[in-house]
Amino acid sequence: MAIKISKARKVFLFSNMTILIIISIVMLLPFIHVFAQSFSSANAIDQGRVSFLPVEFTLDNYSFVFQDASIWRSFGVTIFITVVGTIINLIATASLAYPLSRRELKGRKFILLMVLFTMIFSAPLIPTFLVVQSLGLLDTVWALIFPTAISAFNLFVMRSFFVQIPEELIEASRIDGMGELRILFQVVLPLSKPALATLGIFYAVFHWNTYFNALMYIENRKLYPLQIKLREMIVDESFITDPTSNFYTTIMSSSPEGIKMATIIIATVPILLIYPFLQRHFVKGFMLGSLKD
Repeated sequence: MAIKISKARKVFLFSNMTILIIISIVMLLPFIHVFAQSFSSANAIDQGRVSFLPVEFTLDNYSFVFQDASIWRSFGVTIFITVVGTIINLIATASLAYPLSRRELKGRKFILLMVLFTMIFSAPLIPTFLVVQSLGLLDTVWALIFPTAISAFNLFVMRSFFVQIPEELIEASRIDGMGELRILFQVVLPLSKPALATLGIFYAVFHWNTYFNALMYIENRKLYPLQIKLREMIVDESFITDPTSNFYTTIMSSSPEGIKMATIIIATVPILLIYPFLQRHFVKGFMLGSLKD
Protein backbone atom coordinates (compact mmCIF):
# COMPACT_ATOMS: atom_id res chain seq x y z
CA MET A 1 0.00 0.00 0.00
CA ALA A 2 1.48 3.31 -1.12
CA ILE A 3 1.66 6.08 1.42
CA LYS A 4 0.64 9.50 0.11
CA ILE A 5 2.83 12.41 1.11
CA SER A 6 1.28 15.86 1.19
CA LYS A 7 2.82 18.73 -0.75
CA ALA A 8 3.70 20.53 2.47
CA ARG A 9 5.51 17.41 3.67
CA LYS A 10 7.40 17.15 0.36
CA VAL A 11 8.42 20.82 0.57
CA PHE A 12 9.61 20.31 4.15
CA LEU A 13 11.65 17.21 3.25
CA PHE A 14 13.19 18.92 0.23
CA SER A 15 14.06 22.06 2.21
CA ASN A 16 15.44 20.02 5.08
CA MET A 17 17.60 17.91 2.75
CA THR A 18 18.86 21.01 0.92
CA ILE A 19 19.85 22.76 4.13
CA LEU A 20 21.61 19.66 5.45
CA ILE A 21 23.53 19.22 2.19
CA ILE A 22 24.64 22.87 2.26
CA ILE A 23 25.75 22.58 5.89
CA SER A 24 27.64 19.36 5.12
CA ILE A 25 29.45 20.98 2.19
CA VAL A 26 30.40 24.02 4.29
CA MET A 27 31.77 21.74 7.01
CA LEU A 28 33.75 19.65 4.49
CA LEU A 29 35.33 22.57 2.61
CA PRO A 30 38.11 23.25 5.19
CA PHE A 31 39.04 19.56 5.23
CA ILE A 32 39.09 19.45 1.42
CA HIS A 33 41.32 22.55 1.39
CA VAL A 34 43.77 20.94 3.82
CA PHE A 35 43.70 17.75 1.75
CA ALA A 36 44.49 19.69 -1.43
CA GLN A 37 47.37 21.55 0.19
CA SER A 38 48.90 18.32 1.45
CA PHE A 39 49.34 17.19 -2.17
CA SER A 40 50.44 20.57 -3.57
CA SER A 41 53.92 21.95 -4.16
CA ALA A 42 55.59 24.56 -1.98
CA ASN A 43 55.36 27.25 -4.69
CA ALA A 44 51.64 26.70 -5.20
CA ILE A 45 50.95 26.94 -1.47
CA ASP A 46 53.17 30.00 -0.93
CA GLN A 47 51.53 31.80 -3.85
CA GLY A 48 48.03 31.02 -2.54
CA ARG A 49 46.99 29.13 -5.67
CA VAL A 50 45.58 26.12 -3.82
CA SER A 51 41.85 26.07 -3.13
CA PHE A 52 40.05 22.72 -3.27
CA LEU A 53 42.18 20.81 -5.79
CA PRO A 54 45.91 20.01 -5.59
CA VAL A 55 48.14 22.31 -7.63
CA GLU A 56 51.40 20.88 -8.99
CA PHE A 57 50.63 17.49 -7.48
CA THR A 58 53.41 16.03 -5.34
CA LEU A 59 53.90 13.33 -2.69
CA ASP A 60 56.94 15.03 -1.15
CA ASN A 61 54.96 16.28 1.86
CA TYR A 62 53.86 12.78 2.83
CA SER A 63 57.34 11.45 2.09
CA PHE A 64 58.83 13.84 4.65
CA VAL A 65 56.20 12.94 7.24
CA PHE A 66 56.79 9.21 6.83
CA GLN A 67 60.53 9.78 7.36
CA ASP A 68 60.05 11.48 10.72
CA ALA A 69 60.43 8.88 13.49
CA SER A 70 59.01 11.25 16.12
CA ILE A 71 55.68 11.46 14.30
CA TRP A 72 55.42 7.69 14.14
CA ARG A 73 56.27 7.49 17.83
CA SER A 74 53.48 9.96 18.63
CA PHE A 75 51.20 7.99 16.32
CA GLY A 76 51.96 4.83 18.30
CA VAL A 77 51.29 6.59 21.61
CA THR A 78 47.93 7.82 20.32
CA ILE A 79 46.96 4.36 19.06
CA PHE A 80 47.87 2.83 22.43
CA ILE A 81 45.87 5.45 24.33
CA THR A 82 42.89 5.03 22.01
CA VAL A 83 42.77 1.23 22.03
CA VAL A 84 43.66 0.56 25.68
CA GLY A 85 41.79 3.62 26.93
CA THR A 86 38.60 2.70 25.07
CA ILE A 87 38.69 -0.86 26.42
CA ILE A 88 39.16 0.40 29.99
CA ASN A 89 36.41 2.99 29.46
CA LEU A 90 33.89 0.42 28.27
CA ILE A 91 34.70 -2.07 31.05
CA ALA A 92 34.56 0.61 33.76
CA THR A 93 31.40 2.23 32.40
CA ALA A 94 29.59 -1.11 32.01
CA SER A 95 30.68 -2.24 35.49
CA LEU A 96 29.07 0.84 37.05
CA ALA A 97 26.10 1.15 34.70
CA TYR A 98 24.91 -2.43 35.24
CA PRO A 99 24.34 -2.27 39.03
CA LEU A 100 22.82 1.20 38.66
CA SER A 101 20.29 -0.27 36.21
CA ARG A 102 19.07 -2.89 38.73
CA ARG A 103 16.15 -1.80 40.89
CA GLU A 104 17.25 -3.97 43.82
CA LEU A 105 20.42 -1.93 44.36
CA LYS A 106 19.95 0.17 47.47
CA GLY A 107 21.08 3.79 47.24
CA ARG A 108 21.27 3.77 43.46
CA LYS A 109 19.37 7.05 43.18
CA PHE A 110 21.89 8.75 45.46
CA ILE A 111 24.78 7.39 43.38
CA LEU A 112 23.11 8.57 40.19
CA LEU A 113 22.65 11.98 41.77
CA MET A 114 26.36 12.14 42.62
CA VAL A 115 27.24 11.17 39.04
CA LEU A 116 24.90 13.86 37.73
CA PHE A 117 26.59 16.34 40.07
CA THR A 118 29.92 15.72 38.31
CA MET A 119 28.27 16.59 34.99
CA ILE A 120 27.07 19.92 36.30
CA PHE A 121 30.12 20.83 38.39
CA SER A 122 33.36 19.50 36.91
CA ALA A 123 36.45 19.08 39.08
CA PRO A 124 38.78 22.13 39.19
CA LEU A 125 42.07 21.86 37.34
CA ILE A 126 44.51 22.22 40.25
CA PRO A 127 42.90 19.57 42.53
CA THR A 128 42.72 17.19 39.56
CA PHE A 129 46.39 17.78 38.80
CA LEU A 130 47.32 17.16 42.44
CA VAL A 131 45.37 13.88 42.46
CA VAL A 132 47.12 12.70 39.28
CA GLN A 133 50.46 13.72 40.79
CA SER A 134 49.80 11.94 44.10
CA LEU A 135 48.95 8.74 42.21
CA GLY A 136 52.29 8.85 40.42
CA LEU A 137 50.70 9.12 36.99
CA LEU A 138 52.44 12.29 35.85
CA ASP A 139 54.48 11.88 32.68
CA THR A 140 52.96 8.49 31.91
CA VAL A 141 50.39 7.47 29.31
CA TRP A 142 48.13 6.27 32.15
CA ALA A 143 47.55 9.91 33.09
CA LEU A 144 45.60 10.17 29.83
CA ILE A 145 43.50 7.07 30.55
CA PHE A 146 42.62 6.57 34.22
CA PRO A 147 41.38 10.11 35.12
CA THR A 148 38.80 9.83 32.33
CA ALA A 149 37.92 6.15 32.83
CA ILE A 150 34.18 6.91 33.10
CA SER A 151 32.24 9.64 31.37
CA ALA A 152 29.09 10.61 33.26
CA PHE A 153 27.15 11.20 30.04
CA ASN A 154 28.19 7.84 28.58
CA LEU A 155 27.33 6.17 31.88
CA PHE A 156 23.74 7.42 31.68
CA VAL A 157 23.48 6.28 28.05
CA MET A 158 24.70 2.78 28.87
CA ARG A 159 22.52 2.56 31.97
CA SER A 160 19.47 3.52 29.90
CA PHE A 161 20.30 0.68 27.52
CA PHE A 162 20.74 -1.85 30.35
CA VAL A 163 17.40 -0.85 31.87
CA GLN A 164 15.65 -2.04 28.68
CA ILE A 165 16.99 -5.60 29.07
CA PRO A 166 14.07 -7.75 30.35
CA GLU A 167 14.20 -8.38 34.09
CA GLU A 168 13.00 -11.94 33.43
CA LEU A 169 16.22 -12.68 31.54
CA ILE A 170 18.33 -11.51 34.47
CA GLU A 171 16.27 -13.54 36.94
CA ALA A 172 16.52 -16.67 34.75
CA SER A 173 20.30 -16.30 34.71
CA ARG A 174 20.38 -16.05 38.49
CA ILE A 175 18.21 -19.15 38.83
CA ASP A 176 20.72 -20.99 36.63
CA GLY A 177 23.37 -20.17 39.23
CA MET A 178 25.16 -17.35 37.43
CA GLY A 179 26.78 -14.61 39.51
CA GLU A 180 26.42 -10.93 38.72
CA LEU A 181 29.76 -10.73 36.89
CA ARG A 182 28.87 -13.70 34.67
CA ILE A 183 25.47 -12.17 33.99
CA LEU A 184 27.13 -8.90 32.99
CA PHE A 185 29.80 -10.37 30.70
CA GLN A 186 27.92 -13.38 29.32
CA VAL A 187 24.34 -12.12 29.11
CA VAL A 188 24.08 -8.34 29.31
CA LEU A 189 27.09 -7.22 27.27
CA PRO A 190 26.47 -9.60 24.32
CA LEU A 191 22.99 -8.07 24.08
CA SER A 192 24.43 -4.56 24.29
CA LYS A 193 26.63 -4.48 21.19
CA PRO A 194 24.87 -1.38 19.76
CA ALA A 195 25.44 0.51 23.01
CA LEU A 196 29.06 -0.65 23.22
CA ALA A 197 29.68 0.39 19.61
CA THR A 198 28.13 3.80 20.23
CA LEU A 199 30.08 4.55 23.37
CA GLY A 200 33.18 2.97 21.88
CA ILE A 201 33.10 5.59 19.13
CA PHE A 202 32.62 8.38 21.68
CA TYR A 203 35.52 7.20 23.82
CA ALA A 204 37.82 6.43 20.87
CA VAL A 205 37.32 9.88 19.33
CA PHE A 206 37.93 11.48 22.73
CA HIS A 207 41.21 9.61 23.22
CA TRP A 208 42.35 10.14 19.64
CA ASN A 209 41.83 13.90 19.99
CA THR A 210 43.23 14.13 23.52
CA TYR A 211 45.05 17.41 23.86
CA PHE A 212 44.51 19.33 27.07
CA ASN A 213 45.25 16.42 29.43
CA ALA A 214 48.43 15.59 27.52
CA LEU A 215 49.45 19.23 27.64
CA MET A 216 49.00 19.25 31.43
CA TYR A 217 50.37 15.86 32.43
CA ILE A 218 53.04 14.93 29.84
CA GLU A 219 56.51 16.52 29.68
CA ASN A 220 58.49 13.69 28.10
CA ARG A 221 58.55 14.37 24.36
CA LYS A 222 58.69 10.64 23.66
CA LEU A 223 55.22 10.29 25.21
CA TYR A 224 53.61 13.10 23.24
CA PRO A 225 50.38 11.99 21.52
CA LEU A 226 49.72 13.01 17.96
CA GLN A 227 47.71 16.12 18.79
CA ILE A 228 50.52 17.61 20.87
CA LYS A 229 52.93 16.79 18.05
CA LEU A 230 50.67 18.69 15.68
CA ARG A 231 50.63 21.63 18.07
CA GLU A 232 54.43 21.76 17.97
CA MET A 233 54.47 21.74 14.20
CA ILE A 234 51.70 24.30 13.69
CA VAL A 235 52.04 26.70 16.63
CA ASP A 236 55.62 26.50 17.85
CA GLU A 237 57.66 28.13 15.09
CA SER A 238 60.92 27.67 17.03
CA PHE A 239 60.31 23.94 16.87
CA ILE A 240 59.87 24.02 13.11
CA THR A 241 63.04 26.02 12.58
CA ASP A 242 65.08 24.09 15.15
CA PRO A 243 68.58 24.00 13.60
CA THR A 244 69.39 20.82 15.52
CA SER A 245 66.68 18.93 13.65
CA ASN A 246 67.84 17.74 10.24
CA PHE A 247 64.31 16.69 9.42
CA TYR A 248 62.78 20.11 10.01
CA THR A 249 65.69 21.84 8.35
CA THR A 250 64.73 19.83 5.29
CA ILE A 251 61.14 20.94 5.76
CA MET A 252 62.11 24.60 5.74
CA SER A 253 63.84 24.08 2.42
CA SER A 254 60.71 22.55 0.92
CA SER A 255 57.15 23.24 2.11
CA PRO A 256 56.45 23.78 5.84
CA GLU A 257 52.75 24.37 5.23
CA GLY A 258 52.45 21.29 3.04
CA ILE A 259 54.11 19.15 5.73
CA LYS A 260 51.70 20.48 8.33
CA MET A 261 48.69 19.72 6.15
CA ALA A 262 49.95 16.21 5.39
CA THR A 263 50.39 15.54 9.10
CA ILE A 264 46.86 16.79 9.83
CA ILE A 265 45.44 14.43 7.19
CA ILE A 266 47.38 11.47 8.59
CA ALA A 267 46.11 12.32 12.08
CA THR A 268 42.48 12.68 10.95
CA VAL A 269 41.83 9.93 8.43
CA PRO A 270 42.32 6.83 10.69
CA ILE A 271 39.58 7.80 13.13
CA LEU A 272 37.25 8.66 10.22
CA LEU A 273 37.70 5.18 8.77
CA ILE A 274 36.32 3.54 11.92
CA TYR A 275 32.85 5.07 11.69
CA PRO A 276 31.57 3.33 8.51
CA PHE A 277 32.18 -0.09 10.07
CA LEU A 278 30.21 0.82 13.21
CA GLN A 279 27.56 3.07 11.66
CA ARG A 280 24.73 0.51 11.89
CA HIS A 281 25.40 -0.21 15.57
CA PHE A 282 26.01 3.48 16.24
CA VAL A 283 22.60 4.63 15.00
CA LYS A 284 20.73 1.80 16.73
CA GLY A 285 22.61 2.18 19.99
CA PHE A 286 22.19 5.92 20.10
CA MET A 287 18.44 5.70 19.59
CA LEU A 288 17.91 2.91 22.13
CA GLY A 289 20.20 4.49 24.69
CA SER A 290 18.27 7.74 24.46
CA LEU A 291 15.02 6.24 25.75
CA LYS A 292 13.94 7.20 29.25
CA ASP A 293 13.72 4.74 32.12
